[in-house]
Amino acid sequence: MTTLLPTSIVGSLPKPSWLAQPETLWSPWKLQGDALIEGKQDALRIAVQEQRRLGIDIISDGEQTRQHFVTTFIEHLNGVDFDQRETVRIRDRYDASVPTVVGAVSREKPVFIDDAKYLRQQTDQPIKWALPGPMTMIDTLADRHYKSREKLAWEFATILNQEARELEAAGVDIIQFDEPAFNVFFDEMQDWGVATLERAAEGLRAETVVHICYGYGIKANTDWKATLGSEWRQYEESFPLLQQSAIDVISLECQHSHVPMDLLELIRGKKVMLGAIDVASATVETPEQVAETLRSALAFVDADKLIPSTNCGMAPLSRDVARGKLSALSAGRDIIRAEIAATKP
Repeated sequence: MTTLLPTSIVGSLPKPSWLAQPETLWSPWKLQGDALIEGKQDALRIAVQEQRRLGIDIISDGEQTRQHFVTTFIEHLNGVDFDQRETVRIRDRYDASVPTVVGAVSREKPVFIDDAKYLRQQTDQPIKWALPGPMTMIDTLADRHYKSREKLAWEFATILNQEARELEAAGVDIIQFDEPAFNVFFDEMQDWGVATLERAAEGLRAETVVHICYGYGIKANTDWKATLGSEWRQYEESFPLLQQSAIDVISLECQHSHVPMDLLELIRGKKVMLGAIDVASATVETPEQVAETLRSALAFVDADKLIPSTNCGMAPLSRDVARGKLSALSAGRDIIRAEIAATKP
Protein backbone atom coordinates (compact mmCIF):
# COMPACT_ATOMS: atom_id res chain seq x y z
CA MET A 1 0.00 0.00 0.00
CA THR A 2 1.36 3.43 -0.95
CA THR A 3 1.94 5.76 2.00
CA LEU A 4 0.04 9.04 1.72
CA LEU A 5 2.15 12.12 2.44
CA PRO A 6 5.36 10.24 3.34
CA THR A 7 7.62 12.39 5.51
CA SER A 8 11.36 12.81 5.00
CA ILE A 9 14.29 14.91 6.13
CA VAL A 10 16.28 16.67 3.42
CA GLY A 11 19.82 16.15 4.68
CA SER A 12 21.69 16.40 7.95
CA LEU A 13 20.66 15.81 11.54
CA PRO A 14 22.66 17.04 14.54
CA LYS A 15 25.56 14.78 15.46
CA PRO A 16 26.00 13.40 19.00
CA SER A 17 28.40 15.42 21.15
CA TRP A 18 30.78 12.47 21.45
CA LEU A 19 31.22 12.40 17.67
CA ALA A 20 31.51 16.10 16.74
CA GLN A 21 31.01 19.55 18.27
CA PRO A 22 27.25 20.12 18.71
CA GLU A 23 25.37 22.88 16.90
CA THR A 24 28.34 23.51 14.61
CA LEU A 25 28.38 23.14 10.84
CA TRP A 26 31.14 20.93 9.43
CA SER A 27 32.70 20.30 12.82
CA PRO A 28 35.87 18.11 12.95
CA TRP A 29 35.53 14.57 14.27
CA LYS A 30 36.33 13.95 17.93
CA LEU A 31 37.35 10.33 17.28
CA GLN A 32 40.00 8.70 15.11
CA GLY A 33 40.73 5.37 13.43
CA ASP A 34 38.54 2.38 14.30
CA ALA A 35 36.83 4.37 17.06
CA LEU A 36 35.68 6.90 14.45
CA ILE A 37 34.28 4.18 12.20
CA GLU A 38 32.39 2.67 15.13
CA GLY A 39 31.24 6.09 16.30
CA LYS A 40 29.86 7.01 12.89
CA GLN A 41 27.93 3.75 12.70
CA ASP A 42 26.55 4.26 16.19
CA ALA A 43 25.42 7.78 15.25
CA LEU A 44 23.85 6.56 12.01
CA ARG A 45 21.96 3.83 13.85
CA ILE A 46 20.66 6.32 16.42
CA ALA A 47 19.57 8.69 13.63
CA VAL A 48 17.57 5.90 12.01
CA GLN A 49 15.97 4.89 15.32
CA GLU A 50 14.95 8.48 16.08
CA GLN A 51 13.48 9.06 12.63
CA ARG A 52 11.42 5.89 12.90
CA ARG A 53 10.28 6.70 16.44
CA LEU A 54 9.22 10.21 15.42
CA GLY A 55 7.16 9.07 12.45
CA ILE A 56 9.47 9.73 9.50
CA ASP A 57 8.54 7.48 6.59
CA ILE A 58 11.54 7.85 4.23
CA ILE A 59 14.68 7.19 6.25
CA SER A 60 18.01 8.97 5.67
CA ASP A 61 21.42 8.67 7.27
CA GLY A 62 21.25 12.20 8.66
CA GLU A 63 24.73 12.68 7.16
CA GLN A 64 26.16 11.19 10.36
CA THR A 65 29.17 9.78 8.51
CA ARG A 66 29.91 13.02 6.64
CA GLN A 67 31.49 16.30 7.69
CA HIS A 68 30.33 18.31 4.67
CA PHE A 69 27.61 17.61 2.13
CA VAL A 70 29.95 18.38 -0.79
CA THR A 71 33.60 18.04 0.15
CA THR A 72 33.25 14.68 1.91
CA PHE A 73 32.47 13.23 -1.51
CA ILE A 74 35.15 15.26 -3.31
CA GLU A 75 37.94 14.28 -0.91
CA HIS A 76 37.67 10.68 -2.15
CA LEU A 77 38.29 11.65 -5.80
CA ASN A 78 41.53 11.85 -7.75
CA GLY A 79 42.58 15.16 -9.26
CA VAL A 80 41.69 17.38 -6.28
CA ASP A 81 44.42 18.65 -3.93
CA PHE A 82 43.13 19.47 -0.44
CA ASP A 83 46.53 20.84 0.61
CA GLN A 84 46.59 23.36 -2.25
CA ARG A 85 43.81 25.69 -1.19
CA GLU A 86 42.46 28.93 -2.61
CA THR A 87 39.85 31.40 -1.44
CA VAL A 88 36.82 31.53 -3.69
CA ARG A 89 33.37 33.11 -3.55
CA ILE A 90 30.77 30.45 -2.66
CA ARG A 91 27.44 30.99 -4.44
CA ASP A 92 28.29 34.69 -4.78
CA ARG A 93 27.67 35.08 -1.04
CA TYR A 94 30.75 34.40 1.09
CA ASP A 95 34.46 33.61 0.77
CA ALA A 96 35.85 30.22 1.75
CA SER A 97 39.15 28.38 1.55
CA VAL A 98 38.59 25.43 -0.78
CA PRO A 99 40.64 22.62 -2.35
CA THR A 100 41.96 22.92 -5.91
CA VAL A 101 41.38 20.80 -9.00
CA VAL A 102 44.91 20.10 -10.26
CA GLY A 103 44.32 17.22 -12.70
CA ALA A 104 41.71 15.02 -14.34
CA VAL A 105 39.05 14.10 -11.76
CA SER A 106 38.13 10.44 -11.33
CA ARG A 107 36.71 8.01 -8.77
CA GLU A 108 38.82 4.96 -8.00
CA LYS A 109 36.25 3.26 -5.79
CA PRO A 110 32.79 3.86 -4.28
CA VAL A 111 32.61 6.57 -1.63
CA PHE A 112 29.41 6.00 0.33
CA ILE A 113 28.48 2.41 -0.46
CA ASP A 114 29.52 0.83 2.85
CA ASP A 115 27.60 3.50 4.78
CA ALA A 116 24.55 3.05 2.54
CA LYS A 117 24.62 -0.72 3.05
CA TYR A 118 24.75 -0.17 6.80
CA LEU A 119 21.77 2.18 6.54
CA ARG A 120 19.89 -0.43 4.53
CA GLN A 121 20.46 -2.97 7.31
CA GLN A 122 18.82 -0.71 9.90
CA THR A 123 15.32 -0.52 8.42
CA ASP A 124 12.90 -2.06 5.95
CA GLN A 125 11.40 1.38 5.23
CA PRO A 126 12.37 3.25 2.05
CA ILE A 127 15.80 4.86 2.36
CA LYS A 128 17.18 7.99 0.71
CA TRP A 129 20.79 9.03 0.14
CA ALA A 130 21.97 12.53 -0.77
CA LEU A 131 24.79 13.41 -3.16
CA PRO A 132 26.05 16.87 -4.15
CA GLY A 133 24.91 18.03 -7.58
CA PRO A 134 27.46 18.81 -10.31
CA MET A 135 26.98 22.60 -10.28
CA THR A 136 27.20 22.84 -6.51
CA MET A 137 30.37 20.72 -6.58
CA ILE A 138 32.17 23.04 -8.97
CA ASP A 139 31.09 26.04 -6.90
CA THR A 140 32.91 24.54 -3.89
CA LEU A 141 36.33 24.26 -5.58
CA ALA A 142 39.09 26.22 -7.26
CA ASP A 143 39.81 24.87 -10.75
CA ARG A 144 43.36 25.04 -12.15
CA HIS A 145 42.99 22.16 -14.61
CA TYR A 146 39.82 22.29 -16.72
CA LYS A 147 39.44 26.07 -16.53
CA SER A 148 35.83 25.62 -17.55
CA ARG A 149 32.97 25.28 -15.09
CA GLU A 150 30.93 23.42 -17.68
CA LYS A 151 33.65 20.86 -18.53
CA LEU A 152 34.26 20.14 -14.86
CA ALA A 153 30.53 19.81 -14.20
CA TRP A 154 30.20 17.16 -16.94
CA GLU A 155 33.12 15.23 -15.44
CA PHE A 156 31.53 15.34 -12.01
CA ALA A 157 28.17 14.29 -13.48
CA THR A 158 29.75 11.11 -14.85
CA ILE A 159 31.39 10.35 -11.49
CA LEU A 160 28.13 11.02 -9.63
CA ASN A 161 26.30 8.67 -11.95
CA GLN A 162 28.79 5.91 -11.14
CA GLU A 163 28.25 6.46 -7.41
CA ALA A 164 24.46 6.70 -7.77
CA ARG A 165 24.23 3.42 -9.67
CA GLU A 166 26.19 1.66 -6.93
CA LEU A 167 24.04 3.24 -4.22
CA GLU A 168 21.00 1.90 -6.04
CA ALA A 169 22.58 -1.56 -6.17
CA ALA A 170 23.23 -1.30 -2.42
CA GLY A 171 19.49 -0.97 -1.81
CA VAL A 172 18.94 2.81 -1.81
CA ASP A 173 15.40 3.59 -2.97
CA ILE A 174 15.70 7.34 -3.50
CA ILE A 175 18.79 9.31 -4.58
CA GLN A 176 18.82 13.03 -3.93
CA PHE A 177 21.11 15.55 -5.63
CA ASP A 178 21.69 18.78 -3.68
CA GLU A 179 21.82 21.78 -6.02
CA PRO A 180 21.48 25.04 -4.03
CA ALA A 181 23.54 26.63 -6.82
CA PHE A 182 20.41 26.44 -9.00
CA ASN A 183 19.03 29.37 -6.97
CA VAL A 184 21.99 31.57 -7.93
CA PHE A 185 23.55 30.80 -11.33
CA PHE A 186 20.51 30.97 -13.57
CA ASP A 187 22.27 31.28 -16.94
CA GLU A 188 24.56 28.31 -16.29
CA MET A 189 21.66 26.31 -14.92
CA GLN A 190 19.74 26.86 -18.15
CA ASP A 191 22.73 26.32 -20.45
CA TRP A 192 24.09 23.11 -18.92
CA GLY A 193 23.19 22.79 -15.22
CA VAL A 194 19.99 20.80 -15.64
CA ALA A 195 21.61 18.72 -18.40
CA THR A 196 24.53 17.74 -16.15
CA LEU A 197 22.07 16.91 -13.36
CA GLU A 198 20.20 14.59 -15.71
CA ARG A 199 23.52 12.98 -16.65
CA ALA A 200 24.20 12.31 -12.97
CA ALA A 201 20.79 10.59 -12.71
CA GLU A 202 20.99 8.77 -16.05
CA GLY A 203 19.78 5.16 -16.13
CA LEU A 204 18.68 5.00 -12.49
CA ARG A 205 15.67 2.93 -11.49
CA ALA A 206 15.75 4.51 -8.03
CA GLU A 207 13.59 7.60 -7.65
CA THR A 208 15.59 10.80 -8.14
CA VAL A 209 15.29 14.10 -6.26
CA VAL A 210 16.84 17.52 -6.81
CA HIS A 211 17.00 19.65 -3.67
CA ILE A 212 17.20 23.43 -4.16
CA CYS A 213 17.14 25.60 -1.06
CA TYR A 214 18.27 28.95 0.30
CA GLY A 215 20.92 27.39 2.54
CA TYR A 216 21.60 26.80 6.20
CA GLY A 217 20.81 29.56 8.66
CA ILE A 218 24.34 30.98 8.64
CA LYS A 219 24.84 34.77 8.56
CA ALA A 220 25.92 34.88 4.90
CA ASN A 221 22.69 33.17 3.89
CA THR A 222 20.38 35.15 6.17
CA ASP A 223 21.99 38.40 4.97
CA TRP A 224 21.39 37.32 1.37
CA LYS A 225 17.78 36.42 2.08
CA ALA A 226 17.28 39.90 3.54
CA THR A 227 18.07 41.36 0.09
CA LEU A 228 15.53 39.21 -1.79
CA GLY A 229 12.47 41.30 -1.00
CA SER A 230 8.97 40.28 0.02
CA GLU A 231 8.77 37.48 -2.56
CA TRP A 232 11.49 34.93 -3.30
CA ARG A 233 10.94 33.99 -6.93
CA GLN A 234 14.24 32.25 -7.73
CA TYR A 235 12.39 28.96 -8.34
CA GLU A 236 10.69 30.63 -11.29
CA GLU A 237 13.97 30.12 -13.16
CA SER A 238 14.49 26.43 -12.41
CA PHE A 239 10.99 24.97 -12.10
CA PRO A 240 9.95 25.14 -15.78
CA LEU A 241 13.18 23.37 -16.78
CA LEU A 242 12.89 20.76 -14.06
CA GLN A 243 9.24 20.11 -14.88
CA GLN A 244 10.40 18.95 -18.31
CA SER A 245 13.42 17.05 -16.94
CA ALA A 246 13.89 13.37 -16.14
CA ILE A 247 14.19 14.12 -12.39
CA ASP A 248 11.29 12.60 -10.45
CA VAL A 249 10.99 14.83 -7.37
CA ILE A 250 11.60 18.55 -6.78
CA SER A 251 12.61 19.51 -3.22
CA LEU A 252 12.14 23.11 -2.14
CA GLU A 253 12.12 25.42 0.87
CA CYS A 254 8.77 26.80 2.05
CA GLN A 255 8.35 27.15 5.83
CA HIS A 256 8.96 30.75 6.99
CA SER A 257 10.34 31.65 3.56
CA HIS A 258 8.94 34.17 1.10
CA VAL A 259 8.47 31.65 -1.70
CA PRO A 260 5.03 32.20 -3.28
CA MET A 261 3.20 28.89 -3.04
CA ASP A 262 1.67 29.32 -6.48
CA LEU A 263 5.12 28.75 -8.02
CA LEU A 264 4.37 25.07 -7.44
CA GLU A 265 2.05 25.27 -10.43
CA LEU A 266 5.21 25.40 -12.56
CA ILE A 267 6.08 21.82 -11.54
CA ARG A 268 2.56 20.42 -11.76
CA GLY A 269 2.81 16.68 -12.38
CA LYS A 270 6.10 16.20 -10.54
CA LYS A 271 6.36 14.87 -7.02
CA VAL A 272 7.16 17.69 -4.59
CA MET A 273 9.26 17.38 -1.43
CA LEU A 274 7.95 20.41 0.41
CA GLY A 275 9.99 22.05 3.17
CA ALA A 276 7.52 22.53 6.02
CA ILE A 277 10.14 22.84 8.80
CA ASP A 278 12.37 25.92 9.16
CA VAL A 279 15.97 24.88 9.83
CA ALA A 280 17.21 28.45 10.36
CA SER A 281 15.29 28.84 13.62
CA ALA A 282 15.41 26.96 16.93
CA THR A 283 11.68 27.58 17.42
CA VAL A 284 9.82 24.30 17.04
CA GLU A 285 6.84 24.54 14.72
CA THR A 286 3.42 23.47 15.98
CA PRO A 287 1.71 20.61 14.17
CA GLU A 288 -0.94 23.06 12.98
CA GLN A 289 1.70 25.36 11.46
CA VAL A 290 3.07 22.41 9.52
CA ALA A 291 -0.44 21.39 8.51
CA GLU A 292 -1.22 24.89 7.25
CA THR A 293 1.86 24.86 5.02
CA LEU A 294 0.83 21.49 3.60
CA ARG A 295 -2.78 22.67 3.07
CA SER A 296 -1.52 25.62 1.07
CA ALA A 297 0.63 23.36 -1.08
CA LEU A 298 -2.24 20.97 -1.81
CA ALA A 299 -3.87 23.69 -3.91
CA PHE A 300 -1.06 23.10 -6.41
CA VAL A 301 0.17 19.54 -5.73
CA ASP A 302 -1.95 16.39 -5.72
CA ALA A 303 -1.86 14.66 -2.33
CA ASP A 304 -0.33 11.51 -3.80
CA LYS A 305 2.62 13.58 -5.05
CA LEU A 306 3.36 15.56 -1.85
CA ILE A 307 6.26 14.61 0.46
CA PRO A 308 6.38 16.75 3.63
CA SER A 309 9.99 17.45 4.64
CA THR A 310 12.39 19.88 6.24
CA ASN A 311 13.61 22.99 4.41
CA CYS A 312 17.22 21.80 4.51
CA GLY A 313 19.55 20.00 6.90
CA MET A 314 19.41 20.42 10.67
CA ALA A 315 23.07 19.95 11.65
CA PRO A 316 23.40 23.40 13.35
CA LEU A 317 20.43 22.78 15.67
CA SER A 318 20.42 21.06 19.04
CA ARG A 319 19.31 17.44 19.08
CA ASP A 320 16.28 18.29 21.25
CA VAL A 321 15.14 20.97 18.81
CA ALA A 322 15.66 18.67 15.83
CA ARG A 323 13.63 15.94 17.51
CA GLY A 324 10.86 18.42 18.26
CA LYS A 325 10.79 19.58 14.66
CA LEU A 326 10.61 16.02 13.31
CA SER A 327 7.77 15.26 15.70
CA ALA A 328 5.93 18.38 14.52
CA LEU A 329 6.46 17.38 10.88
CA SER A 330 4.87 13.99 11.46
CA ALA A 331 2.04 15.39 13.59
CA GLY A 332 1.23 18.04 10.97
CA ARG A 333 1.24 15.35 8.32
CA ASP A 334 -1.20 13.31 10.43
CA ILE A 335 -3.61 16.27 10.62
CA ILE A 336 -3.72 16.52 6.84
CA ARG A 337 -4.02 12.75 6.40
CA ALA A 338 -7.07 12.81 8.67
CA GLU A 339 -8.60 15.71 6.76
CA ILE A 340 -8.14 13.91 3.46
CA ALA A 341 -9.61 10.70 4.88
CA ALA A 342 -12.63 12.62 6.16
CA THR A 343 -13.44 13.91 2.66
CA LYS A 344 -13.51 10.46 1.09
CA PRO A 345 -16.95 8.86 0.59
